Amino acid sequence: MRSVLFVDDEELLLDVTKTFLERVGNMKVQTASSSKEALQILMTCAFDALILDYYLPEINGIELLKILRKKGDTTPIIIFTGVGRENAAIEALNNGADFFLKKGEVPSSEFRELMRMIDLAIERHFQERPFGIAQKILCDTISFFPDAAYAVNSAGIVIAWNKEMTTLTGIEQKDILGKGDGSHSLPFFGVKTPMLTDLVLETDETITKNRYTIIDKVQGTILAWVKGLTREGKDRILWMKAMALHDTSGAFVAAIGSVKDITDDLGQEQLLRKVLPVWEDMPPPSSVPARSGMFDKLLGKAKTSHKEGLRLYFREKKYAEAISFFDRAIESDPAMAYAWNDRGLCLRELGKDEEALRNFDTAVELMPAEEELQFTRAEMLRNIGIMRGQKNAIEAAVNGFNKVLAINPYHAEAWNSLGICMKELGKSELSRQYYDRSSDLIRFGTPRKKMRNFDDIV
Repeated sequence: MRSVLFVDDEELLLDVTKTFLERVGNMKVQTASSSKEALQILMTCAFDALILDYYLPEINGIELLKILRKKGDTTPIIIFTGVGRENAAIEALNNGADFFLKKGEVPSSEFRELMRMIDLAIERHFQERPFGIAQKILCDTISFFPDAAYAVNSAGIVIAWNKEMTTLTGIEQKDILGKGDGSHSLPFFGVKTPMLTDLVLETDETITKNRYTIIDKVQGTILAWVKGLTREGKDRILWMKAMALHDTSGAFVAAIGSVKDITDDLGQEQLLRKVLPVWEDMPPPSSVPARSGMFDKLLGKAKTSHKEGLRLYFREKKYAEAISFFDRAIESDPAMAYAWNDRGLCLRELGKDEEALRNFDTAVELMPAEEELQFTRAEMLRNIGIMRGQKNAIEAAVNGFNKVLAINPYHAEAWNSLGICMKELGKSELSRQYYDRSSDLIRFGTPRKKMRNFDDIV
């Protein structure tokens, strides 16, 4: 995730821009209301890009730009201002600014242009850095990962290894960095064998031949389970994620991987599981509309409309009226995933299954890691498949419930639903195993499920 410092003395603009860049641009944005505050922040923090207003109290944006460049700071800088004079743009660029953007009358379009400039400036800046600096950035990034994580370069040499990996494997960073030839696989398999990061560019068939069960592949990221060994030589189940990194010319330069030991969570029966193909006959997820109404969102209109819709849906069962409020929420904030989900719930109650599913698709597209949204969509697919005798829908539901369990292996209802699906698909043995897993979780009081409390919300 790219980090940005935005300096402007207009509080409302700071908030709106920060919200847009974080939600739409997937950036982490810190704000400052003056150049002096920005300089204080920059004494202890580094950013991928800076956005400076032209007019700032005491020290204006151009002066701040000069100060930073004289100090040798090469961070990409974008001057974002209401000043539209040609000489202002020339002054900014002559003093080392990467771009100059004039504030306009249409916030959504100028924010998107700002986002494009940030991406372009960072990409260009990164290209000009020696590989040692780029590798240092990669190491620093991985150090913040919550899970055990590492990275290997295109030659399979370990170039990053965080503290969580040391905790999981017992191998210190200094003892593994710079090593190749599969050394990083030894603590997981006992012998040198391909890790998921070594297979990130391979076909599904090759990955499967190396004993991995693929759970999901999204935007270049692979999620899979595999049987491994503990340090004591006992069997265990490992959850792995891998993602390929490419340079601006498209050449493969490195792969990032993360690992979890999920044996206690999932149990040995997971080694039998196979993820079925996604149902291809359903309509594709509706495209997410361009974000607009950022000021409405800032003023809480989207949240207010969403809450009123939930009240009508949950308390009064007025589904058609609730939909109109969810529509208002979505109009103010098209990326409000739960508004799409809850609109789908109302459509489902009205018997409009296909339209409901499209809403659930959009919700999951916006927040794929959200357990409740994945479960709701999978449940809808399961019901459609059973009611209409459509095998592809049931197979798609299986894929959805697998994603739920990848997020939360204690979801008893997801295990039970897998059992139902497997029974419909004629896989009695797997069905029994999934029913047993669900029963065990309920029996021992561990069926943890993340779901909103509508009573509290309403």
